[in-house]
Amino acid sequence: MGDAGSVAPVGWRDVRRIARLAAIGTGATVAATVATGGVLLGQARQARRTIPMAEAPPPRCDGEYGTKLPGPPVTMVILGDSSAAGYGVFRRRETPGALLATGLSRRLHRPVRLRRFAVVGALSAGLKPQVEAALEVEPEVAVILIGGNDVTNRTSPPVAVRYLVDAVRTLRAAGCEVVVGTCPDLGAIQPIRPPLRWLARRWSRQLAAAQTVAVVEAGGWTVSLGNLLGPRFAAEPARMFAWDRFHPSAEGYAVAAAALLPTLLAALGAGPERRPLLVAREGVRSLPEAAHEAARHAGTEVSGTQVRGRDHGPGGRWAQLRRRAFFGVGAVPQPGPTADSPTLEGLA
Repeated sequence: MGDAGSVAPVGWRDVRRIARLAAIGTGATVAATVATGGVLLGQARQARRTIPMAEAPPPRCDGEYGTKLPGPPVTMVILGDSSAAGYGVFRRRETPGALLATGLSRRLHRPVRLRRFAVVGALSAGLKPQVEAALEVEPEVAVILIGGNDVTNRTSPPVAVRYLVDAVRTLRAAGCEVVVGTCPDLGAIQPIRPPLRWLARRWSRQLAAAQTVAVVEAGGWTVSLGNLLGPRFAAEPARMFAWDRFHPSAEGYAVAAAALLPTLLAALGAGPERRPLLVAREGVRSLPEAAHEAARHAGTEVSGTQVRGRDHGPGGRWAQLRRRAFFGVGAVPQPGPTADSPTLEGLA
C-alpha cells in the first residue's frame, strides 16, 4: 500500500451515496411497505427470544504460530466483534484468528504472533480502545471484522463507518496494513424471518458498501463477506451454524478465513499472486461502483489502484475488484467419526 500520509480523506457524501445505491435490488419497496406495521416489531422480539444470549467468552487465540519456522515473527492483531473473537466455537484452533495466523505462517514460512482485541458484542464505536491497545504491540497487519451489531442496533451507516475509518487511519498511520471483512448478510440468519429478513439483508448490504468506500479511501483492503456462507448455511444449517443458530460454527469460520487469507497475503505483498477467477465483475471501477458490486457478490476483494498514474477519475477514486481463489475451502472435513473440527491444512 502507499504511504498512509498520502491517503485522501473519506468523502461522506460518497458513503451516503453508496449506501443508497446498495439498496437497489434488495427489496427496498417491499421493506418500506412493511416497515410501517407491527410485523417487524413482533419478529424482532421473536428473534431475540430465539437467539440465546452469550454465556461464555470464546477461547483465547493469542500466541505465536509456526514457532519452528525461521525468521522474526509477523505481528498480527484481530479486532472487531464476536465474529472476530470466534464466538460459537470451543477450541482455540477453530477461531478465525488462529485459522488466519496458522495459514499466514505457513504461506510466509515465518512465525506469526497473534493478539486478539476483538470484543463480543462490540459496535464500530468500540473500535477505538481496541486500536489503542493493539498499537502497543506494534502490529504489521490488522484484521477487522465489524458491522453486524451496528445493523442489529440500527446504527446509521455514516456513523458506524466514521468509527471504522478512524480505526483504519490510525492503524495505517502507524505503518500497519489493514484488511476489513465487511458486514455479513444478516438476512442469512435463520431465526430472522421475512419480512424482517429482507430489511436485515438491505441494511447489511448498505453498511458493507459504505464500509468498502471508507476503508479503501483510508488505505485499507476489504473483502465482502456478505452472504458468503448463506447458501451453505441454508443447505447445512446444523454444520455451518454454531449452537446459537446465529454465529458461524467451526466450519463456517474456516470458510470465512479461506476468503480473507489471500487478501491478507496480498496486503503484506507476500507470496506469488494467484490468478484471480476470470469473471465479468472483476477489473477496475470507480470506488463507489466497486463497493456496490462487492456488496452484491460475497468474497470480492476491493483495494485502491491507479489508472494512467492517477488515483482518481471522474467517478472518484479508482478501485480494483478481484475474486481470488479461496485458500482452504476444500479442507473443511465431511462428517465422520474423526472429523470434529476443520483441519488447517487447506490454509497451508
